[in-house]
Amino acid sequence: MYDTTRLSLILLFGAAVFILRCTSSSKTMGVPDFDKQGHRGCRGLMPENTIPAMIRAIDLGVTTIEMDVVISKDRKVVLSHDPRFSSEISTRPGGKPLSASEEKNHVLYQMDYEEIRMWDVGMKPVLRFPKQQKRKAYKPLLEELIDSVESYIRTKGLKPVQYNIETKCNPSGDGVLHPGPEEFTDLLMEVINLKGIGNRTIVQSFDERTLQVMHRKYPRIRTSYLIEGTETNTVELNIAKLGFKPDIYSPEYRLVTPEMVQYCRSKGMKLIVWTVNDREQIRKQKELGVDGIISDYPDLFNQ
Repeated sequence: MYDTTRLSLILLFGAAVFILRCTSSSKTMGVPDFDKQGHRGCRGLMPENTIPAMIRAIDLGVTTIEMDVVISKDRKVVLSHDPRFSSEISTRPGGKPLSASEEKNHVLYQMDYEEIRMWDVGMKPVLRFPKQQKRKAYKPLLEELIDSVESYIRTKGLKPVQYNIETKCNPSGDGVLHPGPEEFTDLLMEVINLKGIGNRTIVQSFDERTLQVMHRKYPRIRTSYLIEGTETNTVELNIAKLGFKPDIYSPEYRLVTPEMVQYCRSKGMKLIVWTVNDREQIRKQKELGVDGIISDYPDLFNQ
């Protein structure tokens, strides 16, 4: 005969452990031990922030696809690093080149997505990335990108990937280049919730405001605080400026020191660095003990 009191305690303990695991995994389902992130998909190999770039990165074995998003005039969430069409990568509908002086006239926040989609961002040679494959490509909607990635993963029988999504905004651009941080964040979260990828999503930004909105309104989503290479503050001062401890601290790789690695570990923050495009530097960063690397050349991870 079972000791009913003991059995009840065992069942209660088991239920508590299950709840604890479910709660702790709400932000971290499938998070890799070492995070290999493809920057803008794989900018060194394919046109940046496009569906082909993300698919190629997945084929190369990344654990996370990294991307940037902006907001269109009709409030669509669009993959793009720049708030305007960049003359470096963009060709007008019909094939006419875009000059640098004309960029200011083509702000994505002032254009409906139907018009944005007509521009090509894959055929123009990018001198900085001679290995980049040229092909017709457009700036996709975030929801289209997610559908394409999830379908590809199911078809190929691959492991699900993480999504690292950067909000491209800053105070000087509010109402001109993008909506304010609250609306920007809400529009992004509508897509994330619609597609059910919240437990595989990181929202990152240099702009503290969108991260603060995420922390306040959507605490189950992981946040990553991007830090520029010109930053002179300590980690402690940057976190104080942000106002809360993010899940990930993400500096430009040249800022990383053993002390930074140790501090992030002591505070329970992941340390993911950007943008490392050299095999030897990838090795050095791993030796320092970073938790992940963002690279334009995710094929280097396999070397």
